[in-house]
Amino acid sequence: MSIDSTQQEIVDNFDLFDDWMDRYQYLIDLGKQLPQLSDDEMTSDNLVSGCQSQVWLLASGSRDSLKFRANSDAAIVSGLIALLLQIYSDHSATEILESKPWFVEKIGLSDHLSLTRANGLASMLAKIQQYAQSAPAG
Repeated sequence: MSIDSTQQEIVDNFDLFDDWMDRYQYLIDLGKQLPQLSDDEMTSDNLVSGCQSQVWLLASGSRDSLKFRANSDAAIVSGLIALLLQIYSDHSATEILESKPWFVEKIGLSDHLSLTRANGLASMLAKIQQYAQSAPAG
């Protein structure tokens, strides 16, 4: 599935909820489904700077296909991570670098996240882009 198709699927899923309390709960539920990282992976090297809560983000693979894994110590942020992993994992560096995260506007996150969470989301997106830029050749 393409990055744009996945973003549209996320928009469609959020459209099923009438109010933001339900959307927040959906985000929290998505975050609870993330596989846990090991203690060895939750190191300062893997911390995303610019996030109020702790976010650990790891990448593996090559320019042909990157796989991301991540966790946070905050429930809503974990849900945001789950969305990002759904969108960007298993895509090439080129696809990641050429895509725009338009789902953020479409589902209303830009209007309903606190400034600190919005900054954290931007930092996570920047880190994913950074991994894509520096990914090794296949």
